[in-house]
Amino acid sequence: MQFQSQTLGSMTQSQGQGLSTNFSFSDYKLENFYDEMFTAEGQVRPGYEVFRKRVEQISREDLVSRQVAAERALMAMGITFNVYSEGEGTERIMPIDIIPRIIEAAEWARLEQGLVQRIKALNLFIHDVYNSQHVLHDGVVPRELIESSKCFLKPCLGLRPPKDIWCHITGTDLIRGDDGQYMVLEDNLRCPSGVSYMLENRELLKQTFPEVVARTGVRPVSDYPTRLLQMLQHIADRPNPTVVVLTPGIYNSAYFEHSYLAQQMGVELVDARDLVVSGGYVKMRTTKGFQIVDVIYRRIDDTFLDPHTFNPDSMIGIPGLFEVYKKGRVALANAPGTGVADDKVVYAYVPRIVKYYLGEDPIIPNVRTYICGEPDDYEYVLDNIAQLVVKEANEAGGYGMLIGPKAPPAEHDLFRQKIRDNPRNYIAQPTISLSRVPCLVDSQAEGRHVDLRPYILYGEDVNVIPGGLTRVALRKGSLVVNSSQGGGGKDTWVLY
Repeated sequence: MQFQSQTLGSMTQSQGQGLSTNFSFSDYKLENFYDEMFTAEGQVRPGYEVFRKRVEQISREDLVSRQVAAERALMAMGITFNVYSEGEGTERIMPIDIIPRIIEAAEWARLEQGLVQRIKALNLFIHDVYNSQHVLHDGVVPRELIESSKCFLKPCLGLRPPKDIWCHITGTDLIRGDDGQYMVLEDNLRCPSGVSYMLENRELLKQTFPEVVARTGVRPVSDYPTRLLQMLQHIADRPNPTVVVLTPGIYNSAYFEHSYLAQQMGVELVDARDLVVSGGYVKMRTTKGFQIVDVIYRRIDDTFLDPHTFNPDSMIGIPGLFEVYKKGRVALANAPGTGVADDKVVYAYVPRIVKYYLGEDPIIPNVRTYICGEPDDYEYVLDNIAQLVVKEANEAGGYGMLIGPKAPPAEHDLFRQKIRDNPRNYIAQPTISLSRVPCLVDSQAEGRHVDLRPYILYGEDVNVIPGGLTRVALRKGSLVVNSSQGGGGKDTWVLY
């Protein structure tokens, strides 16, 4: 690209002429990044044509007031998230930017195909790791890598979850770099969050741009709670099952989402005080006595689920739950043990895993990944840490991470020492200039970096929700999109 810091107004002869009070993309700066809305030549991509035409008929003042109204609606609905990166927990809204991210049908079809492929392979991998372990015997994934993973749970060895499904709900993070190619950044198979923001962002955008949503042909996401409930019912052992959502409690950063999904599905939201193991079953306390629970959508990490089996200090789990689960008398989503595939070092082996189980090359590639536990990669990372992104194997939410080009030399030295102390626990990747989408900043459009978290449900079949949560690095120039690090969200429109 040869147009760094130029604006669309300098490249086209359209709206940029004269003074107008209407909002315009003509002053939008195309820099050296892949842009989701505009081509490198400054032409609007086909999926955005209806949106651009309508928005440029709106005054800047009106568009800003719509943005403010959306943010106020989020606050009024109590859609908040805790940000822990500022020294103390701060509760705030997860900001929304009202300029959507739009994905055309053909592009989405390939993403959908790739995500289905990946989830099927990962499910087979998890099942194999806890049962026959062919993938370890055959050397596709090193045995010591799995057995040293914090998320490999020995109590799950020999486990057969209902219908052999482990990863019922997955949030896979996708990015694309300068060439526009999508890549998988990481897999989230334990308790992926953010789907409530996907749903509420859509409702807000339907109110903000009702005629544009209707005319553009946007695929709906509002049936997610129905699909989620159907999936949960599918893994139950008996008809008309009782389904509950298990939350750690009101102080969890995603508590709003737990209560929201329970309400949308029409099921009970429970915590450890509401459930008890009795007579070989998990039962829920009700005003009419105890009621057998068939399916638990748990929003609690694996090792806190049952103090008898895992962490004995857990105050948010249900004693005896795991024994009931092993006997097939209750279903858990996601299954305990799925976190072994969340390990960022295991991530580096997923292309081999896909090939091993399915005999196919991955449709969506991984980001090039250096495994610090391997000698050659170890030396390369130490020598080039200033140009790399370094990640801790089992951290999430943007924690335990170094962005080399943005960090001072002292942080480089700190992470070098961490890698020397425990090389198994770190990977590194090239610093990728994430694609950008226009955002509304002080009544003008400015580019901000984004990723995409589609949600995949695995029940009777694998179902990719058409859209997902586009996460936005709201700080100018930042590549950190995590909501727990102060990022925001956009509605994601997948077109028919």
